[in-house]
Amino acid sequence: MSKHATSSYIALGLATLAFTLCLVVWGLIGALAPLFRARYGLTASEVGLLVAIPILIGALARMPLGMITDRYGGRATFTLLLLVLMVPVGLAGLARSYSELLLVGVPLGLAGAAFSVGVPFVARWFPPAQQGAALGIYGMGNGGIAVASAVAPAVAERFGTPTAFWVWLPVLLAGAVLVILVGRDAPGFARRRESLGAQLAVFQRRPMAWVLAFFYFVTFGGFVAIAAYKPTLLVTAYGLSPADAGVHTAIFIVLTILARPVGGYLADRLGSTPVLNGVFSVATGLAVVLAFQPAMPVLTVVFWTMAVALGLGSSAVLKLVAERFPRETGTVTGLVGAAGGLGGFFPPLLLGLVKDVTGSYAIAFMLLSEVALGCLLLNVLVLERRAEPLLADSGSSSPVANSEQAS
Repeated sequence: MSKHATSSYIALGLATLAFTLCLVVWGLIGALAPLFRARYGLTASEVGLLVAIPILIGALARMPLGMITDRYGGRATFTLLLLVLMVPVGLAGLARSYSELLLVGVPLGLAGAAFSVGVPFVARWFPPAQQGAALGIYGMGNGGIAVASAVAPAVAERFGTPTAFWVWLPVLLAGAVLVILVGRDAPGFARRRESLGAQLAVFQRRPMAWVLAFFYFVTFGGFVAIAAYKPTLLVTAYGLSPADAGVHTAIFIVLTILARPVGGYLADRLGSTPVLNGVFSVATGLAVVLAFQPAMPVLTVVFWTMAVALGLGSSAVLKLVAERFPRETGTVTGLVGAAGGLGGFFPPLLLGLVKDVTGSYAIAFMLLSEVALGCLLLNVLVLERRAEPLLADSGSSSPVANSEQAS
């Protein structure tokens, strides 16, 4: 194995580790939400807001962090982010009311923005033919949410809620030290010094970025929303204990994580468009099944299948980002990641509101089905170029994009 290849895999491993730690932090409030619901007597809407705030902040912070990564590199940005997160994690253990939890959820949400740091950092280390698989492996860092779902409730039950937060402080510090000492940005990386306006111009010049953002809104956003709200759903609608609900949620997350490298590999070999056609078709049908609140065995299979589909789709979208925007990967990843975060923000609020108003979650899941169907149609019409003139990548300088258009 060449020296560059070895360095590439070291960079991939460090990025995946840092992303995993950030996602653990990001998932703590969602994992502990059933306990907070019982402790403070929260309604479904209040739980939805509590879970959604870190997701929203993580979404909004992704674009600026992606732009910062394009300018200063992933090594420095990851290190600073891990250190900064130690502050809200420490404060979360001190929260003693619902309002204090809402406040601490704002800086805690920065953890979700780590996605936009690692994608450009990893993509620059690998050639286009390997980027899908590499980014799929990096996407396995979403397993941090599974760790939070499985570990946090058990730790809180045995040692108290503060410990469920504070146990991660030394881990975050160790991760930051490891990244700054061992991590390196890819050879040839140069700090971008153009103005903010010049960085943002890509979204006007290349409308395809908005299409990919919509796709990630459904794929990754659907994953985050289900992972965040599923513990509450299982406790309130199916009578599971918080610990059992956490295990079920962890399995859902693990399946999604395991599907990420498979989705990247398939996108490398078959192309992203066929993968996304299958993903959006499956999501459309399964969301309808969820609307009828099936029995627990059926629900389990549906969520397992949905987990795999969302994992495959997320990696296929990231492959398209790296292919079509090689120079602006961080900036465009910021937009796409923000859309994915917003896709995780609105559903918990909607689920809680629909449950409070109608007594069931049916309407919310039917809306998910319709949105997934819209993605399927857009994928067929735009990415398969049956209506390409509607969203031409004007002004593109990407050789990948140009070669694809020529084909």
